[in-house]
Amino acid sequence: MEKKYIPLYRKYRPQTFHDLIGQENIVHALSNAIELNRISHAYLLCGPRGTGKTSSARILAKSLNCKEGPTLTPCGKCPACLDIMNSVPVDVIEIDAASNRSVEDTQAILEKIQYVPVNGRYKIYVIDEVHMLSNHAFNALLKTLEEPPENVIFILATTEPHKVLDTIISRCQRFDFRRITTDDIVKRLEYISQQENINISKEALYSIAKNSQGGMRDALALLDQISVIGINKQINVNDINEILGKISYDTLYEVVQYIIEADTNKSVPLIDKIYSKGNEPVQIVTNLIQYFRDIMLVKNCSDKELIYSLTQINEDIYKRTKSQSEKFTIDEIIQIIDKLAYYIQQIKDTTNKYLWLELCIIDLTNYKNLPSAENLKRRIEELEAKLANGDFKIEQKIEVKKEIPSIKSEHETIKEQVPHNINKETKQEVSKPTEENQINDSKPQHEEAVKTSPSGNNETDNLWVSIVQSIDSVPTRAFYMNLARPIEISEEKIVIAFTKEMFVKQAKEGSKKQALTDAVSKYLNIQNPVIEIITGNNIDLSKKITPVISNPIPPKEDEKDLKKQEEEEYHSYIEQKEKEESNPKPQNVNVSSQAELIKNLFNGKYIE
Repeated sequence: MEKKYIPLYRKYRPQTFHDLIGQENIVHALSNAIELNRISHAYLLCGPRGTGKTSSARILAKSLNCKEGPTLTPCGKCPACLDIMNSVPVDVIEIDAASNRSVEDTQAILEKIQYVPVNGRYKIYVIDEVHMLSNHAFNALLKTLEEPPENVIFILATTEPHKVLDTIISRCQRFDFRRITTDDIVKRLEYISQQENINISKEALYSIAKNSQGGMRDALALLDQISVIGINKQINVNDINEILGKISYDTLYEVVQYIIEADTNKSVPLIDKIYSKGNEPVQIVTNLIQYFRDIMLVKNCSDKELIYSLTQINEDIYKRTKSQSEKFTIDEIIQIIDKLAYYIQQIKDTTNKYLWLELCIIDLTNYKNLPSAENLKRRIEELEAKLANGDFKIEQKIEVKKEIPSIKSEHETIKEQVPHNINKETKQEVSKPTEENQINDSKPQHEEAVKTSPSGNNETDNLWVSIVQSIDSVPTRAFYMNLARPIEISEEKIVIAFTKEMFVKQAKEGSKKQALTDAVSKYLNIQNPVIEIITGNNIDLSKKITPVISNPIPPKEDEKDLKKQEEEEYHSYIEQKEKEESNPKPQNVNVSSQAELIKNLFNGKYIE
């Protein structure tokens, strides 16, 4: 009968502390404890999977119960050693806490503690994955774990020590196992490959070690799986990638090259080809993340040996990876990795995974359009500099200065041109005024200005338009815009003129005066402005006031409708006023208080 095949991770399980790989500190501590005969009643072994926790527990048990022990080199031939090697539960009982997690299971263990060992010196309980025990089971174990019988030892093993109660941890000696380094795994794999006659390259062994994530058991299991391929040829890295479902470096290099060239027409068919070979979208994107991570390391690290140890890059593909790394900046690589991580999440959450894979590769081929951190930083610095210097412009926005310009009114200009004025700079008297000039000088200045040039200053007109547009009431705004013309606008006073006395009266009373006062105060920032309203007989109302604006913006549709509404209300108002002037309504002196209230409410007008 043929001998049953034993997997490599079982066949080459460490049998002594000397065989334990990568845990030198723990080996040193336990060896000294055995030599000094300072054996604790409870041990807690923590660490990732496949790092030697259970193997260490068995080695410790053999070292203590061996016929020649306590010793660091158990014989492996005595009944105690053979029972441990064959997993016979006589003096060393291994318990799976995942399937024996209840308080009843713990009580069954405690009932058997009182019996003495059969073949060895100690009765040893190895509880694997102890974090799976329930809280009641932990509490039932507390008292015995703290003060067990003299010949009883507990060895607890777990991959998640944070789930173990603190009261349990405080009663044990804790040893933390670390991940085994890549070099240590490769050395062990080389030894086993020679013993088993496995034809495999050094690069393939490094690939196995890096994919095992620091676990010796995972590395041996993968070596066992790949060993059947190396009967007629040498096993290489591509064979490892095919077994693991990983994309080869050559394929990833080609994909990234298309990304650099922004060639969507070639990248999408290539992704479809990779997907057709059985690679899942999440796995494809994950491989791209790993590749860009290697590119970033190559770009930032000049030590080739360090790169070889941290990545799966060898001397053959280093030059190609280095040339690609020079096409990217660090910010671009980080942004691409961040975008790939985003697409992994989207692929996991959707039912149409292939669609999101295509979107991912199309997005990556346009990576140059991504907002660069350097460009954003540069733009922010430019904006800050402009704001500090006040050197910035706002496009398509009409800017009206609120500072009152030094505007000379028309009547002041005429007055300065009168011959009898005195030159203020030379203080010399000019010719005396003639009789005609004296007559003209006796007339009101504003009336003279109106007759000469009503609204002849463009800056004054611009300010007047801005002030009137600040009035909220549409009829009042139309009233001032169509019937009034500015004569003087300065910080001292505002002078406006109407063609008829009735409009002057309306402007001086009621809400219209208050509306204009509020608009002037709001726009010119003047408290209690002085507003003078006069009559100008020669004002041409047919000439509309149009502000002079460079690069004017065409009015919107709603602004056109508002202007039309203002003109209609203006014409309606004029017709009503002319009708009232031609047919004056007799005043009723004896009116009731209610009628007087209504009269005041409508600005002194009776509403029929």
